[in-house]
Amino acid sequence: MIIDMLRHGETELGGGLRGSLDDALTARGWEQMQAAVADGGPWDVLVSSPLQRCAHFARRLGEQRQLSLQLEPGLQELHFGEWEGRSAADLMLTHEQQLGQFWADPYAYTPPGGEPVSDFSTRVLDAIATLHRQHAGKRVLLVTHGGVMRLLLARARGLPREQLLQVEVAHGALCRLEVRADGTLREY
Repeated sequence: MIIDMLRHGETELGGGLRGSLDDALTARGWEQMQAAVADGGPWDVLVSSPLQRCAHFARRLGEQRQLSLQLEPGLQELHFGEWEGRSAADLMLTHEQQLGQFWADPYAYTPPGGEPVSDFSTRVLDAIATLHRQHAGKRVLLVTHGGVMRLLLARARGLPREQLLQVEVAHGALCRLEVRADGTLREY
């Protein structure tokens, strides 16, 4: 299975840790995503996180390309707990040490009330395994979040867990992975 992963574009409430907050896209966010897929495809399957910053674009693209949309809750962003909606600069003022721990090894430190990255990883990888069983041999466009893409790209690149947050994924980024029969990932 080939997966083209599209990160949502810029959101109305801006940067920071958006997590499970359900922000809408800005006009620029729509443009970023449209530009990313303009020459892409063809895809056999369209899958999206159910959060509106992904799903609204995916729904419209599905109508344009005559693809049905499959919403997949397992591919939502990491839940940041009490840090949701806050920027790194803001957290540096109130949680400098904890933020440093999280950036150094997100698997070892969980933001207060947040989802452990190990649970997030299991959730995302289980969702990918399910998609692979459902759509083996097909080309899938997955509209999702930066954290999901970082996790999958880090795994495909064989990076140690401490380097997860060093994987760069811009708004509107489009990346391609192959999910092999044994479940391993390879980046194109």
